[in-house]
Amino acid sequence: MTTAAFDRAYFDRFYEERASRVHGKREIARLARGVTGMIAWLGAEVRSVLDVGAGPGLLRDWFRRHRPGVRYTSTDVSAYACERYGHALRDIASWRPTEQFDLVVCQGVLPYLADDACAAAIDHLGSAARGFLYLEAITARDLREVCDLDLTDVAVHPRDGAWYRDRLGASFRPVGCGLYYARNGGLRFYELEAPPEEPTR
Repeated sequence: MTTAAFDRAYFDRFYEERASRVHGKREIARLARGVTGMIAWLGAEVRSVLDVGAGPGLLRDWFRRHRPGVRYTSTDVSAYACERYGHALRDIASWRPTEQFDLVVCQGVLPYLADDACAAAIDHLGSAARGFLYLEAITARDLREVCDLDLTDVAVHPRDGAWYRDRLGASFRPVGCGLYYARNGGLRFYELEAPPEEPTR
């Protein structure tokens, strides 16, 4: 990953300019309500969040407004984003967090990483999550069938979904809609909330 590419022009195009941005405050608010609502439904509480690749900080801003008691840590690999939006400068491919969080968010980061770096990043996400991971990572199929290519940065590594699932499986069990739960967590799920091989509660 070339961090120089994540400069002002990148953030203006994909996050600031209404005509070309991938999402705005309204969409992120929907995501935040959905993720926190589902976690509450599954029986957990979000008291701490690690946001990996926080970009313009829209999710952090939502938590500050609606969940001010949550301890929120936002990071980004872009020096420009960190200066502009106020994040800690961290590269999840080389940085292993020393503390754990109830919710780890990794949105739009992993496809930019080469295979070895991406595998390391997934391992580091696993060590950081004592509860849930919300993951968004576009795959080769997404690029072919789902993504609006006018609004999507296609300068990524187009991997198969199975590549991600194989590596995520070491630390996480999928719950659905981008949510994963730490395998060493205490929650148990109903049979149809998780894949058949998962334990039921």
